[in-house]
Amino acid sequence: MTPPPRDGSRDRRIEDPSNLYLIHPASHALLGHALRAGVSANTVSVIGLGCGTVAAVAYAHWHQPAMALVGLVFSIAWLIADGLDGMIARATRTASALGRTLDGLCDHGVFALIYLSLAWTVGTAEGWALALTAAAAHAVQSSLYEGERSRFHRRMRGQPLAAVPTPTGMVLVRLYDSVAGSVDRISMPFERRFGAAEDRDSFAAAYAAAAVPVMRLQSLLTANVRVWAICIACLAGNPRIFWWFEIVPLTLVAAIGLYAHRRVERRFVHGLAPHSILYPSEQGHS
Repeated sequence: MTPPPRDGSRDRRIEDPSNLYLIHPASHALLGHALRAGVSANTVSVIGLGCGTVAAVAYAHWHQPAMALVGLVFSIAWLIADGLDGMIARATRTASALGRTLDGLCDHGVFALIYLSLAWTVGTAEGWALALTAAAAHAVQSSLYEGERSRFHRRMRGQPLAAVPTPTGMVLVRLYDSVAGSVDRISMPFERRFGAAEDRDSFAAAYAAAAVPVMRLQSLLTANVRVWAICIACLAGNPRIFWWFEIVPLTLVAAIGLYAHRRVERRFVHGLAPHSILYPSEQGHS
């Protein structure tokens, strides 16, 4: 079976460079083999969790530079699997709530294992406190970023939100989705203006062009950036560097990105976008 062409589910303008030139090409190269072998998306998610577990074990020996590099290699393997499972689900039309939950649990499980591995080897109360604080910051940042990225792609496809969705599913999934979707309530004025636009395609294109710089900034919150940062901190001989990176710079990126994205929305709500995009039929009648 020939793998299908890339489905355009992600806008390349806002993708992390390592996704564009390493992770996604590798995932796509493996897609045909996976489809021919009949490997399910859920199976790939579990394989990814296995790769992440090996990475966590390797990082338990971060004092040895070679083991830190082994951790990086298996972390990249996990990212490739994480990209591949979604490609398989879309190609076979087997996406499901269970698969999404499993994918999310595997993703967060990998980072949880790495955090625990590093905190255990540092072994001090201060190290555990830093690790737990960084983990909490990570969970909030990731949830908010996933919400922002999903929001951007939905709007780019010309689909305004009619109402704030209610989180469903397992307790942890509902909690994660409630954080990711919390911004929807703030963004409803934009969604209503979007829904009222006569030419939604033009409105969507104008919005996407305005929001791309903000989303590029927020791409610093991807798992890819953290994977590289963990390895660099370990090679530098101090995992605390990564935890502080998570707590301070990435938290600032999340806060600035959220604020900047809402500013983009307000420009459209208050009619600062091109008038012809918002209400084309009103041209010449002012």
